[in-house]
Amino acid sequence: MFRFETEVDKERGLLLRSLLRDTNTTASPAIRALRGTPDERELPLQVWAFDPADGSLAGGLDAHVWATWLHVDLLWVADRHRGAGLGSRLLTEAENIATDQHGCANSRLETWDFQAPGFYRQHGYEVVSVIPDYPPGVKEFTLTKRLG
Repeated sequence: MFRFETEVDKERGLLLRSLLRDTNTTASPAIRALRGTPDERELPLQVWAFDPADGSLAGGLDAHVWATWLHVDLLWVADRHRGAGLGSRLLTEAENIATDQHGCANSRLETWDFQAPGFYRQHGYEVVSVIPDYPPGVKEFTLTKRLG
């Protein structure tokens, strides 16, 4: 009979990650081919915009690249700068860096229904999944885009 435990254990978590990595490498020729290449490493990518009047943060984009994909984690623009194209400029700059410096061919992101699915669609992103009630009362969209 199995014994179950529920406490958070950082070392076991790392072991679990390693064991799953090994299983995935064995099971998938595509993942196996990725191992040991520069594309295997997850690299941070950030773009910042500062207000010329006072030097405060006007907007920013936090992302990472992995396996020829740009993954946009966060994109934010201060209220007073919204509607002026700053979000578009941040996104375009991140896509250009991902393509030119990291060889990315695709981009992905998640956004909620009250945030910016329309904004991303205007920039060529397509909805690939919708999760209703995540969190309750909100829809989460996953969108992707072919870069280049």
